Amino acid sequence: MNKTTLYPTIKHDCQWYIIDADSKTLGRLATEAARILVGKNLPEYNPSRDIKNALIIINADKIEVTGKKRSDKFYRHHSGQVGGMKLETFNELQNRIPGRVIEKAVRGMLPKGPLGRHLFTKLKVYKSSEHPHNAQQPKIVNI
Repeated sequence: MNKTTLYPTIKHDCQWYIIDADSKTLGRLATEAARILVGKNLPEYNPSRDIKNALIIINADKIEVTGKKRSDKFYRHHSGQVGGMKLETFNELQNRIPGRVIEKAVRGMLPKGPLGRHLFTKLKVYKSSEHPHNAQQPKIVNI
């Protein structure tokens, strides 16, 4: 009996990309980041396969949002206890943990399930322009 493979094997090393978030809109940045992590920027794209892209986002504290989202957008977190709902505005969360806003936006755009959780581990967000991934020689992505 002959065996067939559903997908051809990909000989693709891990490619690193870098995005500068300085004065970029949150939603547009997050969609581009999700596209790169999933692999839609490559011809070998397959929705059920990890393409092995990694992404670095720098200057997370300089991200922009449109309208009144700085004060009107809320992030919820529940501690698990009765009455444990915590509410934070965009501005409060941005001041406390600048990269968390971008992480939450990108995570919501990744596939749900084991593949999406695995892809999320390849996202690195940094507050300033300094990052420890210079040895990976990341490609600069212009948005």
